[in-house]
Amino acid sequence: MAAMSVPIQSNSKAAMWMGGWLAAMVTMAIAGRETVSQLSAFQVMELRAIIGFILLMPLVLSAGGFSAMKSQHPWRHIWRNAVHYTAQYAWLVAVTLIPLAQVVSIEFTMPIWTALLAVLFIGEKMNGWKVAAVVLGLIGVWIIVRPDAQNIDVGQLISFYAAVGFSISVILVKTLTRTDSVVQIIFWMLIIQAIIGLVPAWYYWQPVPNQLWGWIVLVAICGTFSHFCMAKAMTHADATVVVPMDFLRVPLTALAGWLVYNEVVDIYTIAGATLILVGNLLNLKTATGTSKKQYPVSTP
Repeated sequence: MAAMSVPIQSNSKAAMWMGGWLAAMVTMAIAGRETVSQLSAFQVMELRAIIGFILLMPLVLSAGGFSAMKSQHPWRHIWRNAVHYTAQYAWLVAVTLIPLAQVVSIEFTMPIWTALLAVLFIGEKMNGWKVAAVVLGLIGVWIIVRPDAQNIDVGQLISFYAAVGFSISVILVKTLTRTDSVVQIIFWMLIIQAIIGLVPAWYYWQPVPNQLWGWIVLVAICGTFSHFCMAKAMTHADATVVVPMDFLRVPLTALAGWLVYNEVVDIYTIAGATLILVGNLLNLKTATGTSKKQYPVSTP
């Protein structure tokens, strides 16, 4: 068997792939809102899975075809995608209920919950930096949400659930990356989620207006290949270089929300997002010196 070539480490190439990731994720937020505002999120996710599978086929064939997609852990894929499906549904609903900047800011607590869950379920160690990250994340969410028992914002609660669900999914992905490739993981994600969503999508199905097809295709493209861009970025630079680039998604999404929907970002969202991002930077300190380690992400 020929030895696998190791990609040349290059921060500029990593930045290029992260540019693709950022463009895909910001576009996904807008396309998701446009589609779910007129169609059921179940129908949108089903179309995303079907179109995404077609788009993924060239990568599947280049990786060795369907025979190369066999996994040693089919049940782990099933559990991972069951959780991810519900989190993805929550995320799509949330983008129609609250400003995009709030959705993304709350979503950025995901790495913090992932660190906490990794300690509880896969034996990773908790240290002072991780504790500080969790505390700052909680304070940041509290500032953004500002809970009021008499006026609970359902959109914020749904967005928070999505962040926690994505965190659980990341833990399961992390265990899968020990035996399965990125293409395998995305391949089974699309198939399993298409099967899970078949009945609810059928129940809520309605004719797709012609003007929505472009948005639906964008959801499928961005939802499928954003994962690939992040994985490619990780092959060219350390996680401590790549992951902080993703923090640009908060101001970029806020800018998109302002330009497209005239959304105004309040001081509470800015302050809370700042604390969440600082918490993520502290969490990344624990990754220093792990140049070969992969940090899988799980996103819409």
